[in-house]
Amino acid sequence: MSKNLIITIGRQCGSGGRMIGQKIAERLGVKCYDKELLNLASKHSGLCKELFESHDEKPTSSFLYSLVMDTYSLGYTTSAYTDMPINHKIFLAQFDTIKKLADEESCVIVGRCADYALADYPNVLTVFITGNEDDKIKRLAELNKTEPAKARDMMIKTDKRRSSYYNYYSSKRWGDAQSYDLCINSSSVGMEGAVDMILDCARRKDEWLRTK
Repeated sequence: MSKNLIITIGRQCGSGGRMIGQKIAERLGVKCYDKELLNLASKHSGLCKELFESHDEKPTSSFLYSLVMDTYSLGYTTSAYTDMPINHKIFLAQFDTIKKLADEESCVIVGRCADYALADYPNVLTVFITGNEDDKIKRLAELNKTEPAKARDMMIKTDKRRSSYYNYYSSKRWGDAQSYDLCINSSSVGMEGAVDMILDCARRKDEWLRTK
C-alpha cells in the first residue's frame, strides 16, 4: 500500500475549497489535482477529454454500482466493460486514475469522490470545506463577475449536483461530518487558517498511525 500523503478536499460551491487545496499543495511542494484529473483520466483511458468534462461530477440515475465495481475487479478487457455505457466507463477511469496518483505521488485531490476511491489507503486525510452563505455568494459573484442572485443560483445548483454525485457513487453522505476526517468552515478561520488546520491534522494523523 502506498505511503504517500494524499489530502482529499470535498467542498461546497463558493467555500474556497479549490483555492485551499492549491495552497496546501504549494506548502507541501506537491501537485493539486482538480480539473487536471480529467486530463489524466482521459489520457489513461483513451476516452476523449470532452466526455470527462461533460460528465464531471454529475450523477446518472441508470448507474448500476455493483456492475461497475464487478467490472473494475475483473479488468477492462472483459465484455462487460466493452458493453458498458460511456458514463460508467468515465467513472471507472477517474476511479482508476485517483488510485494511480495515490500510488505514485503525494498530492492533493479536489472532489470527484477521491476520499471514497482511496478508502483503503491509510495515509489519506479526508477534508470537507463549507462556508457561510453570504461569504460563498460574495466569492462566487466576484469570481464570475455576476450578480449575487445569479451567484446564489449557481451555488445551489452546483452543490445539488455534487451532493447527488457523491451520494450516488459512494457509500457515504456528502457534507456529513461522519464522512470525513476533518470539516472546516472557511468563513470562521479564513483560507490560510483552513490550510494551517488541515496540515496540522495531517501531521497529527500521521503521528497517530505510527503509534498503532
